[in-house]
Amino acid sequence: MQKNGLKINIEGKMDYNNNTSDEVPERSLTMDQKARYARHLMLPHVGEKGQRKINSSSVLVVGAGGLGSPVLMYLAAAGIGKIGIIDDDTVDITNLQRQIIHSTSSVGELKVDSAKNRINQINPDIKVETFSFRLGIENVVDIVSNYDIIVDGTDNFATRYTISDCCEILGKPWVFGSIHRFEGQVSVFNLKGSPNYRDLFPKAPPPELAPNCAEAGVLGVLPGIIGSFQANEVLKIVLNIGNTLDGKLLLIDALSLNIRTLNYGVNEKREKVTELSEEAISCALSQEEQQSLDASKKEVTVKEIQPLDYLEKLRQGWDPFFLDVRGELEEKIVSLPNTDIRIAHTEIPSRIEEIPTDKDIVVYCRSGARSTMVARFLKMSGHCSKDLYNLSGGIHLWSKTVDSTIPKY
Repeated sequence: MQKNGLKINIEGKMDYNNNTSDEVPERSLTMDQKARYARHLMLPHVGEKGQRKINSSSVLVVGAGGLGSPVLMYLAAAGIGKIGIIDDDTVDITNLQRQIIHSTSSVGELKVDSAKNRINQINPDIKVETFSFRLGIENVVDIVSNYDIIVDGTDNFATRYTISDCCEILGKPWVFGSIHRFEGQVSVFNLKGSPNYRDLFPKAPPPELAPNCAEAGVLGVLPGIIGSFQANEVLKIVLNIGNTLDGKLLLIDALSLNIRTLNYGVNEKREKVTELSEEAISCALSQEEQQSLDASKKEVTVKEIQPLDYLEKLRQGWDPFFLDVRGELEEKIVSLPNTDIRIAHTEIPSRIEEIPTDKDIVVYCRSGARSTMVARFLKMSGHCSKDLYNLSGGIHLWSKTVDSTIPKY
């Protein structure tokens, strides 16, 4: 095993003794524990035997945001003995609409620290381990191997495929959750040989077609609904009770309250994952497509301009075309001064004639990602004969460096 490099190869099936069997720790519950977990002890499917299993289990939650919040709080309340939290972000005021483990006083703190403090308030008996960095190929094996069950509370495909591949190699079950606007999904992967993420989603869409919550929005209560389902699946796995969602994808529409389940199975044609590498977790594109994309990125470079530099050039008489490529609802939140037109990034190809060819163009969006993609497209199309610029950092950097009254949503 090469832990420090990009490739980690594990031969044979690994067994890290997941605590998902009927083995029960011998240690009896204390009187305080019997009082705390009294409602569990009354359940015929749990009882003291089941509660001891819960107390001796360990769960890693990847992401302390919308999904991670209810998962962490309910697992702590249930008495999961060791909880790991991995997240590299800090608490922002825009998180508080849905990330209920954090509070206004937590703004600016590391999410893992804020979440740990809240867990300690809920249940001081829980051992909490925090990792204030992003889960990646270089650390995933070392971290995941120390937990019985993994919970996905992320918002990007790359991390999900990293979790999936690592869990397949190590033989770890993991609970998947996903949210988008008013809809959510839940499933359980890799439970005692059940299908894995790649069996259901062999290939992810390109990043620009898979917006996260910041770009698409999400109903504040939806993560609570989906996260509660995820916590429920964890407890069923630990207790070995009920029908878990392995081989099933639960779909929930919060607007209609339509809940349905889709069945799926193991893809026998899929080659099993035996090593972690950058190629193995490349999910949006095939290796050939990725190489082609990388080559095109090298050939098509876009000029970046900082908000302060943009304003200075305006003061000197510069008159570029200022293009907003966000969505209509985002425009209603805020627009930058002197915006000439808003065209959503997905509509640029069909509305390209609305963009002048005889002026310099500056493209902006919320954080700079979509505008970069649009600027590259415009340059590759040959539509613009003048200079093209991406406004670095978008509205977020503008708010930070130019005008703090501009909201960072």
